[in-house]
Amino acid sequence: MEVFWFIPTHGDGRYLGTLKGARAVDFSYMSQIAQAADRLGYGGVLLPTGKSCEDAWTVASALVPQTKRLKFLVAIRPGLMSPMLSARMAATLDRLSGGRLLINVVTGGDPVENAGDGLFLDHTSRYELTDEFLHIWRKGLEGGEVTFEGDYLTVKGGTLLYPSLQKPHPPLYFGGSSDIAQTIAAEHIDVYLTWGEPPAQVEGKIKRVRKLAEAKGRQVRFGIRLHVIVRETEQEAWNAANELIRYVDDETIAQAQQVFARFDSVGQRRMAELHSGKREGLEISPNLWAGIGLVRGGAGTALVGDPETVAARMKQYAELGIDTFILSGYPHLEEAYRMAELVFPLLSLKQEAAAAGVSSASPFGEIIANNDLPTNQGPIFIKENEVQADEGRIPRLAR
Repeated sequence: MEVFWFIPTHGDGRYLGTLKGARAVDFSYMSQIAQAADRLGYGGVLLPTGKSCEDAWTVASALVPQTKRLKFLVAIRPGLMSPMLSARMAATLDRLSGGRLLINVVTGGDPVENAGDGLFLDHTSRYELTDEFLHIWRKGLEGGEVTFEGDYLTVKGGTLLYPSLQKPHPPLYFGGSSDIAQTIAAEHIDVYLTWGEPPAQVEGKIKRVRKLAEAKGRQVRFGIRLHVIVRETEQEAWNAANELIRYVDDETIAQAQQVFARFDSVGQRRMAELHSGKREGLEISPNLWAGIGLVRGGAGTALVGDPETVAARMKQYAELGIDTFILSGYPHLEEAYRMAELVFPLLSLKQEAAAAGVSSASPFGEIIANNDLPTNQGPIFIKENEVQADEGRIPRLAR
């Protein structure tokens, strides 16, 4: 199992749908989250894309030198970017980051936003263009000269002089619930992503994409995009979920759902159907809560519960075939710590263990009375100036 976190370049705070408890997401705050994820053992971070977000490529380029091993899942946008230019951008960032780039293929689901960006294609046409884009992009990074003539894109003699570090190219991630999206995933994608739908619905997607990929002689991995609200007890977690939407009123919900209704994204429609714009019945599956989707586009569900319950729900998805979990929570800095400290010890993770990279000269927890190390059983008493390096203990700090 691999767990990623999220850089909230479109905003963050303690509550949804209000300025109360809101935070400015500046470079310092983004760096804090990225460095926390790097230190805590997350495998990577997703950077969102769209007009509501800071530019993902610029943010990733700035955060790479602030981190040591964290990978960055950054979007390419067929129809808004040239495939060969995008390939050069990917190769450069992959090399300069030491092979820490992952690629998120995003077709865009809001016709109004697409039009504002100069893209005037319907749903099916955008995915047909995406198919052509990925043929060119992959060929360019694989090496050799690229000549391609399609219905939407034409390239003559395209070459990539500086290859990517990862071969044949940085891994491709992609989400889409429509038939054409799943066909493209089977043809091109390394990791197929789904938003956090109930397990039975996720299982249906996995089976379909796996079958389509096998028909093409390919294997595809699977990932899920979820929020998480974890606390030490179940009751505390549900209280936190309710607090998150404390200031979301009916007018705000109606306005948000009106915007989402114009989307031609099948995935967004499926998210909206989980809650139907209503506050009642938001627990749509055991410990799967749809409250976030009342006002947030895209991923709108959260796993809610105590550490053992959240871990169990993640393992349930893993048994279906999910091996990558892209998580987030509000506020993103604090929730990154809660998830790592409370849930990581209960999971079998691909990445380094929680608190990886922490200096062995630094204590875990605050020293008791300036003298003793805290433990679950009680303090470890250390004699004056005693050094017990063999047992991994820390000498009394100078005062």
